[in-house]
Amino acid sequence: MTVHHPVKLTAHFERNLEELQAFLIAGEASHDFETLLNVLTDTVIPNLENFPGLGRLLLERPARSVEAANGMARLSGQLGVLAKEGELREYVTTHYLLLYARFTGTVYLLSIRHQRQLSFNFPAHWTA
Repeated sequence: MTVHHPVKLTAHFERNLEELQAFLIAGEASHDFETLLNVLTDTVIPNLENFPGLGRLLLERPARSVEAANGMARLSGQLGVLAKEGELREYVTTHYLLLYARFTGTVYLLSIRHQRQLSFNFPAHWTA
């Protein structure tokens, strides 16, 4: 019998979905948001319910800068405070990268980004 692990959306993940919707509308690809929701409900969530260890471990990736190493150390410490058996994982789809945590059999979707989204807000830096 297959054990189903509950998958929960965090408030941050829900805000990311709102940002993604705005991003896709601005890029004249609003239909892609509906496709994303279908992929989440029909593929990603069922996959994580059945195979919560599917994604690659985030903290096992090599740090390629001092900043990344420091950030990973900080994350590792915070994760240890939350749960001894917790882990952070990445789930990669064709166009999206999801970050999720697994604690005591429950999966928490933490973040989602489209591969074309910038991690920096350049227009805000250029405005006087």
